[in-house]
Amino acid sequence: MNKPGTQKAITKFLLHLHPPKVNAQSIKYTRTFGLGGIAALLFVLLFITGMLLRFVYVPSEKGAYDSILYLQQEVIFGQLLRNMHYWCGMLLVIVSFLHVIRVFYSQSIFNERRKNWLYGLLIMFLVIMSNFTGYLLPWDQLAYWAVTIMTNMLSYIPLIGDPLANLVRGGAEVNEGTLLRFYHFHTGLLPLLMVFLMSIHFWLVRKAKGVTVADSSKKEMVPTTPQLVYKEIVVALSLILILILFSMLIDAPLLEKANPLESPNPSKAPWYFMGFQELLLHMHPSFGIFIVPVIVTAFLIYIPFVKDLQVNVGVWFNTSVGKKVTIWSAIYSTVFTMLIIVSTEYLLKFQSWMPDAPVLITTGLLPLLLYVLPTFGFILMMKKHLKAGKLELIIGLVSILLTGYLVMTVVGSLMRGEGMHLFA
Repeated sequence: MNKPGTQKAITKFLLHLHPPKVNAQSIKYTRTFGLGGIAALLFVLLFITGMLLRFVYVPSEKGAYDSILYLQQEVIFGQLLRNMHYWCGMLLVIVSFLHVIRVFYSQSIFNERRKNWLYGLLIMFLVIMSNFTGYLLPWDQLAYWAVTIMTNMLSYIPLIGDPLANLVRGGAEVNEGTLLRFYHFHTGLLPLLMVFLMSIHFWLVRKAKGVTVADSSKKEMVPTTPQLVYKEIVVALSLILILILFSMLIDAPLLEKANPLESPNPSKAPWYFMGFQELLLHMHPSFGIFIVPVIVTAFLIYIPFVKDLQVNVGVWFNTSVGKKVTIWSAIYSTVFTMLIIVSTEYLLKFQSWMPDAPVLITTGLLPLLLYVLPTFGFILMMKKHLKAGKLELIIGLVSILLTGYLVMTVVGSLMRGEGMHLFA
């Protein structure tokens, strides 16, 4: 039986994360699906398993791969430990992505939550960077060439591309210096930054009185303990059990040792960057790696600050019209993105048709306009036929961008074979 002092300490700790009472509507699982809490738990599991892996892992070109083999073959529960760390990392990317989507579509990024939206985007970036830096550490063919592809992409950033790529790699190509840099980023700087930003993120949620709910929701307040805390414990224990079982059944991938002289065919980026790799097959690298991502990022940052929006905070898709816009936008983006991919692969050859035109025009601006202009027309059609407001149109545009990237990710990951040829 816990001592009163222990109970008091636990209660105080919980109240730093949650208010004493919460809206009964906000603790329904379908309100948030527990995504934020699941992401936090995955981070804790990654920290624990990562600390244990440090006892075995050797961050050197000669020792990295062999230390992974030793871990898997000689260390008791070593394979399970690596599997847990690997699958937690992959799941964290997915859960964090879904959390960002949930927050956006439930209109939880406006008013006093605008700042937290920016912190959330930054944390999402750090999650991806943490996964990417850890991707190289096994030093196998899969990791080596995936990182080679991604670091080469950096060189296409105007003006600073080559120096930035060399800075990240520690040289002109992926080598032991790259491995050491990625190791220190993965095990040192990035986790510290994530802990710092997550602390601010949770505090801002607490300051904004927790999860958003619709204004029309009942204002019934219930005690945080046990109504919310017990649910969180059940979800946490269930997730840990599922991860252990999954890690017992499916091993983390490990190919042969990295060989800089033998490139696999095809060489692909990590799955969460496959959308960018697919984009580069249809667009000039300066557009695909720099211009388009900068525009999209600036747009996502600007959304909470758009004026004169009719916002229904806590309401999925804002209105019933917003829901229709989202569905039609996803359908449009799926069909149109596939059409663009196939047509630019086999039919539209702007560079061949206009050999004297600048490359930035034929492989950059024209492909971009080919996607942007019909999309702009589709948005106007949604405004006219569905009577969509400004916020609903923004939701539609985000849905188009999101679906388009997912389609490119699927195509690049599953539909491209040898030589990165489509349907090969």
